Amino acid sequence: MKVVRWNPGISMRWMNEFDRYVDRQLARPSWAAGSEKNLAVDVAENDESYVVKASVPGINPEDVEITFEDEVLTIKGEISNESEKEEENFHIRERWYGSFGRSLRFPANVDAEAIEATYENGILTLDVPKVEEEQPKRIEVKVV
Repeated sequence: MKVVRWNPGISMRWMNEFDRYVDRQLARPSWAAGSEKNLAVDVAENDESYVVKASVPGINPEDVEITFEDEVLTIKGEISNESEKEEENFHIRERWYGSFGRSLRFPANVDAEAIEATYENGILTLDVPKVEEEQPKRIEVKVV
């Protein structure tokens, strides 16, 4: 029997590896049927607005629902599963289908009535304009 000195660093490394293994086994893949995919977005800001971009290739823009309520912008949609032909035997199937969605909270300085959405070449772009901040009004004191 060989006696090995205990090293806490090695022990923690194996615990981390075990945790990652369990997470991978228990996690439901985002493309699995019935699960909602978290839509990846880019959000940029300029002086006039926030610009939100999301990649949703192959979707009909009419199948995307966009709402803005209580400073939260929500994008939802669904990509339908193509009907499989019985003679097709897939070797690799990586394209996902199902519902997707994302909610983003914005500051109160958004003009909800002026939000515009465009779709071009698989990219959904939303222009979320800012409202002009009210400048403090200077009140002059009159001497009587």
